[in-house]
Amino acid sequence: MTTVLIDYDSGNLHSAEKAFQRMAAETGAGAVIVTSDPDAVARADRVVLPGDGAFPACRRGLKSFAGLEDALIEAVERRAVPFLGICVGMQLMATTGREYEDVAGFGWIPGEVVRIEPENARLKVPHMGWNDLVIDRPHPVLDGIETGDHAYFVHSYQMRVSEPAHLLAHADYGGPVTAIVGRDTMVGTQFHPEKSQRAGLRLIANFLTWRP
Repeated sequence: MTTVLIDYDSGNLHSAEKAFQRMAAETGAGAVIVTSDPDAVARADRVVLPGDGAFPACRRGLKSFAGLEDALIEAVERRAVPFLGICVGMQLMATTGREYEDVAGFGWIPGEVVRIEPENARLKVPHMGWNDLVIDRPHPVLDGIETGDHAYFVHSYQMRVSEPAHLLAHADYGGPVTAIVGRDTMVGTQFHPEKSQRAGLRLIANFLTWRP
């Protein structure tokens, strides 16, 4: 059993690698590797797509690695391996990103990525720091995670889902902000689970042992 964290120069993956390796060891979930090798992604049993920065830059960065995007699509769409998108990696699951310009996402979760607009003008954007999760729908990756558990966010844009059934959890930041989405064998978190202490590590462990 191998879990691949895709490295496409979208940020420092050190903390994510350590968190996933720790929970894989604790749950007996096999190897965790960080790679940009398309063959490794195509063969993986689980795939994690992180992402820091702007939606257009991440999408183009992924495309800049020959064969990597095709390998990701092969794994997620055709082989239906469990997939986790983190931060912009989650946003790339949407139909369209509207950060600076309109850029197509993968369309795995119908919806658009738009700027956060808190109702309270005193709340700053980016939304940065700890916030409580509000669980909207049960899901195996949320086992042991409850409304009120804390997660660590750093973002200025959020996914606005077209289908309410795809929204698994949100946070309140001058209005609802999408926190977790999911469909079929795919889930995504706007927050960074590797930086979210107990709740984040529990989510990682749940993902590593999830059998869709």
